[in-house]
Amino acid sequence: MKCGIVGLPNVGKSTLFNCLSSAKAQSANFPFCTIEPNVGMVTVPDPRLYKLEELVKPQRVQPATVEIVDIAGLVKGASRGEGLGNQFLANIRECNAIIHVLRCFENDNISHVDGAINPLRDRETIETELQLKDLDTLEKRLDKQRKAAKSNQASELEKVKILESLQQHLEQGKSVRSFERNEEGAAFLEEIQFLTDKPVLYLCNVGERQAQTGNDWVEKVREAVKEEGAGVIFLAAATEADIAELEDYEERQLFLDDLGLEEPGVNRVIRAAYDLLNLQTFFTAGEKEVRAWTVQKGSTAPQAAGAIHTDFEKGFIRAEVIPYEVYAHYGSEPAVREAGKMQVEGKEYIVKGGDVMHFRFNV
Repeated sequence: MKCGIVGLPNVGKSTLFNCLSSAKAQSANFPFCTIEPNVGMVTVPDPRLYKLEELVKPQRVQPATVEIVDIAGLVKGASRGEGLGNQFLANIRECNAIIHVLRCFENDNISHVDGAINPLRDRETIETELQLKDLDTLEKRLDKQRKAAKSNQASELEKVKILESLQQHLEQGKSVRSFERNEEGAAFLEEIQFLTDKPVLYLCNVGERQAQTGNDWVEKVREAVKEEGAGVIFLAAATEADIAELEDYEERQLFLDDLGLEEPGVNRVIRAAYDLLNLQTFFTAGEKEVRAWTVQKGSTAPQAAGAIHTDFEKGFIRAEVIPYEVYAHYGSEPAVREAGKMQVEGKEYIVKGGDVMHFRFNV
């Protein structure tokens, strides 16, 4: 599951990516791993994991991770291949969700490709290029679908109607994600992988003085995207870069205190990216290892077991579940068992974020 960072040149994408790459969790053994020059596996900050580590005192701790891709700046004409647009659009297509960075700060030393700061215009520039590419994709698919519909099968004819309706939607300057569709239509459109159908988080890059409260541009962005149901967060990427350079945890906390912040903004970005990908965490906790495992929201107990090993899912018998809050309250698995708070769940159980789980299986 990948989350791609997009935006115009000089809006702070690379600064953000570098901050994420240097994001230091409370524990020194939470690494950042570079897969390629512009791709990284970033650990997900989770206070619950720290608490379990404190209670269990394991030999090692393994956090959840999310893959972040730094996609080079798009420009006008990208949908026609301008500025290596085809390559960048292909990179976006490979991602499951998008972090769209918008420049909401003034700095005379950093030029803007359009000469002035206006994140609403910048957003429209990127969205227009992605919509144009989606229109191109749609038109090619519509030609094939019309040929398939000559069979007069109801399902094929319905697909033509969906695509024709979506074409009008895109031609009005609207993104696919705001297009209403039923369950069957959603499954059909998902397989086409439209760029503007991907969930998006708008990240407003503000100046240091606005790191705590944001600014007027942030509110204007919120208003502009409210119909999309998209998330909007803000941080000061340049300030985050300064925080990331501090090696000592106490020094970073002092810096954050001076700014009136409880934690680095990149922590919020990572968690937001994780949520944007519709992911959640469950834990396993033992003397050898406390580990955060990643599953899609709505996953069943056997599917969660399969995240650990396919044999666990194939031979699933039951799951022993302790909600995180219960574990934290009683302080240990034996204490939870003694209090009768251990849940024994079967194949239909839907995993909840924070569940501490132990699987019984037979292969």
